[in-house]
Amino acid sequence: MSDVLPRSFYDRDAIDVARDLLGKTLARELDGVRLSAKIVETEAYVGPHDLACHASKGMTARNQVMFGEPGHAYVYFIYGMYYCLNLVTGRSGYPAAVLIRACEPLEGIETMRLLRKKAKKDLDLTSGPGKLCIAMGIDRTLNGADVCDSKGIFVENAPPVNDIVSCKRIGVDYAGEYKDKPWRFYIKDNPYVSLTEEKAAKKVKKA
Repeated sequence: MSDVLPRSFYDRDAIDVARDLLGKTLARELDGVRLSAKIVETEAYVGPHDLACHASKGMTARNQVMFGEPGHAYVYFIYGMYYCLNLVTGRSGYPAAVLIRACEPLEGIETMRLLRKKAKKDLDLTSGPGKLCIAMGIDRTLNGADVCDSKGIFVENAPPVNDIVSCKRIGVDYAGEYKDKPWRFYIKDNPYVSLTEEKAAKKVKKA
């Protein structure tokens, strides 16, 4: 029997949840096929005061799931091209969530390859938030899904990870004082991480 994380896991501060999600198994049942991947990179969005958080401008039709019960999926569409998967955290009524930025494929890799036709190598299957959603068939039909239920999409427990890097989030330069908060977390030296701190620093220098 799968060891699905309970709601109490998500009913905590987003930063703590983001750290603790590393190493856990994101699983998805898709047309009778089990797809699973180890979570290797996350970002915390901590509430309405966080200017990088979707809830900073109040509740909308897009973000209303964030204001609900913890342990639900918040899936949104960006750039007219990609879906992103977030897991709602904290108490009901307080909008916070953790973005799943990258994963390491474990099961159903053949199906992931079919879904991610643009991936030239397996390292590129799930090494980014949009990529992993394509590879695991995650879209807006899962928005609001209860990830504490072992149906559709859920997260299973796994041993804790100790070698964790924390650094600033990606693509939130508009967020004023919150753009440099060290609320992105990833497993050190994991090849599926979307962007390491060192590579991010080199990109800034080139710019």
